[in-house]
Amino acid sequence: MQQYLFGSSSLLDATRALQDVASRLETLPDDEARAVMPRLRSVLREHNHRYYAKDNPVISDAEYDALYHALVALESRFPDSITPDSPTQRIGSAPLDFFEKVEHPQALLSLSNAFDADDARAWYDRCIRGLQAHHGEEESVQPTLTAELKIDGLAVALTYAGGYLERAATRGNGQVGENITPQVRTIRAIPLRIPARRGATDEVPERLEVRGEIYMRKSEFNTLNDRLAANEEKLFANPRNAAAGSLRQLDPTITATRPLRFFAYGIGPVDGQPPASQHQLLDWLHRFGLPTNEHAARLETIDEVIAFYNHWTEHRDDLDYEIDGIVVKIDDFAYQEMLGQIAKAPRWAIAIKFPAREATTILQDIIINVGRTGVIKPEALLEPVEIGGVTVSQATLHNEDYIVSRDIRIGDRVVVKRAGDVIPQVVKAIPEVRTGSEMPWEMPSHCPVCESELVRLPGEADYYCMDAECPAQFIRLVEHYAGRRAMDIEGLGSKLAVVLAEAGVVATLADLYKLTLEDLLTLEGFAEKKAQNLLDGIEASKSNPPKRLLFGLGIRHVGEDAAERIMEAFASLEEVGQATQKDLEAIEGIGPITAESVVDWFSILDNQHLVAELRRLGVNTRRAETEGDTAPQVVEAVAGKTFVLTGTLPSMGRTEAKALIKDAGGNVTGSVSGNTNYLVAGEAAGSKLDKAQDLSIPILDEAGLLALLGKGEGEKEEDAEDA
Repeated sequence: MQQYLFGSSSLLDATRALQDVASRLETLPDDEARAVMPRLRSVLREHNHRYYAKDNPVISDAEYDALYHALVALESRFPDSITPDSPTQRIGSAPLDFFEKVEHPQALLSLSNAFDADDARAWYDRCIRGLQAHHGEEESVQPTLTAELKIDGLAVALTYAGGYLERAATRGNGQVGENITPQVRTIRAIPLRIPARRGATDEVPERLEVRGEIYMRKSEFNTLNDRLAANEEKLFANPRNAAAGSLRQLDPTITATRPLRFFAYGIGPVDGQPPASQHQLLDWLHRFGLPTNEHAARLETIDEVIAFYNHWTEHRDDLDYEIDGIVVKIDDFAYQEMLGQIAKAPRWAIAIKFPAREATTILQDIIINVGRTGVIKPEALLEPVEIGGVTVSQATLHNEDYIVSRDIRIGDRVVVKRAGDVIPQVVKAIPEVRTGSEMPWEMPSHCPVCESELVRLPGEADYYCMDAECPAQFIRLVEHYAGRRAMDIEGLGSKLAVVLAEAGVVATLADLYKLTLEDLLTLEGFAEKKAQNLLDGIEASKSNPPKRLLFGLGIRHVGEDAAERIMEAFASLEEVGQATQKDLEAIEGIGPITAESVVDWFSILDNQHLVAELRRLGVNTRRAETEGDTAPQVVEAVAGKTFVLTGTLPSMGRTEAKALIKDAGGNVTGSVSGNTNYLVAGEAAGSKLDKAQDLSIPILDEAGLLALLGKGEGEKEEDAEDA
């Protein structure tokens, strides 16, 4: 195996130095720029080896990409300095020595990257120019495109001979990979024989290489890490590393215990005539029983591709698997052949990467916060680092067990992940670069605010401050109550919650509705306009539906969904307060823990007084339908029916469609079965559509759904605004 010159610490030092150089690349004189290149190649090779061969990276993907593109820029500037072994001339890394080597009959190419709409449009323009060079400048060429999700897993090539799985190999360096056939045969998602479905009419080629991605679902990754932690085994940093590490087990019986899955997205060598385009190929592979991703879409223009990219940038967390961008391909295979490839990448495809989600930084300290229910949460204070355009200086560490099982220490270099609106979290420490000065952390024994002894309840991972009068709990409760998902009081955030509580003008939630202009003007930072805006926001919150009030009260185990289910079953908050645990457990989706928590909360006299006082002050505690105004209207054609949603609808999101169906009395589930009454299918509908067709389930598009609901286009838009 190739020997590397860096220890972990020296590698990280070299990386930081090169990151500084990369940030001022354009200003470097030619002689200094040339001198950087050998060191940069060497560092990139080591990171490549750690990522692909060891499954143990010490920097984030975004940090690697930045260094890689610095090397690309330097080699573009000095093309005479490109070396055959440069990372820009290779794919992946060398295969591991302890697996049998497999020479790919046709290279598994990598993809060039784009990072924004301008990069994507520039790529498409290059494709058009390349095709026009074949057709003649006078002929207009506007090739259609296929957009697919870029699954964050491990690329593999599956060879079927006579319909049977003969061999499975990793990408390796693109030319030579690792034979992982015994391991792959344990993955249930990969058929050992094709076609895997009865009744398939397509003729299976005598020999076919299927290319795709092996991955692990996020939910199953978390379960796996919990199991490893319980057994005091090393944890995986993320689903991608878990998938790669599981495939590289020499013992296939270990791989068989790991929840691996597969998506097919292409082919290598094939006997006979394959389909003529990428979208036809995906359908062809699907008919053989090979799993393909349901969100692939055939698109006419690059603008539609950008819209597809923007949609999944916002909705990537809706998926139960990691994606780090989208892959866009010229759809027509004849056009792909005309465009050809450059070095390691095809000209006819590109990966448009999402903004960075992870970075590495130093964990400077660990503090604890007291939540609204008294829960104690450790929080990491970080050396500030930019992730996806946002500077992150604090991140959650979840609980004591999380820190201990991952051996996270103060002073560690750590991987930090930021995902959408989710609070940034420390994913893992990087022990390979420790200096010896790092310090283990211990959970304090007493509350940092009221100094009460902390208690860990049986069966729970969290510690609690049990003092109901702890000031920190009330401040967090006010912040939660005013939050966008609860009572949505504009202008009342965490800083103002502290000001109001510490000034003594708000001692209970009901006091919010007793505030006056004079009260606020006595506080620092309040002018009349700001004070009036806050009062207006508080007044507006009175008309919120009681499900938001119930959620805002901060009752343990009562989230948004539980609050909605409870308020669907009772006419008012007062009725909820009179319910027994048995009454609450009778509600679908409400378990004994939540039911007991609600009963316990309402059994406290102060809480009963709080609800009564809120009602007296004009806060809505009753459902709208009991007052005869804006209750949703049950639609007979929908009531009691079960719907499944798939694909992208033209003008509404799944959340909106689900709300319309539920308001009309219908139910929405996630999978197609014999109990499904309707499938609502949008663009890029996948396997759910196939299953619905197999079961002869009626299929609706968006217009058909609206017609069934008895709504015109205008009514739908009005409902969307109300939602």
